[in-house]
Amino acid sequence: MPTIKDVAKYANVSIATVSHVLNNKTGYFSEKTRQQVLDAVEKVGYTPNITARNLKASQTRLFGYAWHRIPRGMVNPVLDQFSYYFAQAAEAIGYHMLMFTYPPEDSLPVYDELIRTGRVDAFVVASTVADDERIRFLMDQEFPFVSFGRSNPEWDFPWVDTDGMRGVADAVQHLILRGHTRIAMIGWPETSISGNFRLQGYIQAMRAAGLPIHDSYILRGENFEYAGREAVRTWLSLPRDEQPTAVVAIDDLVAIGVMNEAAERGRRVGEDFAVIGFDDTPLGQYLRPSLTTLRQPIEAICATLVRMLEDAAHNRRIEPRHVLLPPELVVRGSG
Repeated sequence: MPTIKDVAKYANVSIATVSHVLNNKTGYFSEKTRQQVLDAVEKVGYTPNITARNLKASQTRLFGYAWHRIPRGMVNPVLDQFSYYFAQAAEAIGYHMLMFTYPPEDSLPVYDELIRTGRVDAFVVASTVADDERIRFLMDQEFPFVSFGRSNPEWDFPWVDTDGMRGVADAVQHLILRGHTRIAMIGWPETSISGNFRLQGYIQAMRAAGLPIHDSYILRGENFEYAGREAVRTWLSLPRDEQPTAVVAIDDLVAIGVMNEAAERGRRVGEDFAVIGFDDTPLGQYLRPSLTTLRQPIEAICATLVRMLEDAAHNRRIEPRHVLLPPELVVRGSG
C-alpha cells in the first residue's frame, strides 16, 4: 500500500508539504508544488488519511504510543513509569496501548499508516521537541492526539506537562533557605523545550532572591553522567571564593555525575556542597548520600492524558486543553 513517504519521494518534496497540500493548508506551498503533489498522489495510488477515517466502522479502543528511543546502555525511568501508568489508566476505561517504533528521523510514515489503516483511535505523543514534526502532522491530519510535553507556543493542541519551571524554582529556594548563595545549574541543550523551562525556573528564583547569575554557573550538556562530571571540573577551576556551593542538575543522571566528581575532588556532598536532581530515579535513594530530587507526578499525568484522549477520540471538547502539574521536591541527604 503506497504511503505518504512514497508521495513525497515521487513529488520531490517533504512529507510535511504533502500533508499541507492534502489538507489544503494554504500559505505553505505554491500552486506549482500543489500540482506536483496531486500528480504524485494519482501516480502512486495513495489514499489520503481522511478517507480511511470516514470508512472506519467502529472504534479500536486503542491509543497509539511510540516507544521511546534510549541510547544503548542507558535507561529512562521516567518514560518507563509513564508507559506503565499510561497503560494502567487506559485499561481502567476499557482502552489499551498500541506501542510501536519508527526509524530515527523518519516518524511520519508510521503515523500515516496507522491512521489510514484505522489501527488507533488517538495518539499520545511524548518526548516532544521544538518544531515537532509528529505534532504538526497530526494537527494537519486533524487526527485525535494529546501530547505529554509542549512544542511551539503558537501551535494550538492539547497537552499535559510537568511544571519544570516551578519545580526548579522550588529547588533553588530550598538551597537559598539552607544558606547557599552561589548556586549553579546544568541544563540540557537549547533545543530542549522542557530543559529551557527548567532553566527559566532557576533564573527566576535567583533573580527573586537578588542573587547574581554568573554566566559560568549555567552550563549545558546531554543526559549523561559525564556531563555532571565535566561541569564540576569547570566550576572547580574557578577561584575558590567563586566556586558554586550548590548545584541543580537537569536530571538525576547528571546529578549523580556531579556528586561523583565532587566527592572525588574532596567536596563533602550534602554538607558543604549540595546537589539536587530531577526525576526521582529509584536508585537515587540508595546513593550515599541519598539524592535530593524533584519527583514528576507521572501517575497523575497519565490519568489526565487518558481522560483527554478519551474526549479527543469521541470528538468531545477537551477542557482544559493545557495542564501543568507541579513536581514534588523530595529532600534527602545530598541537598
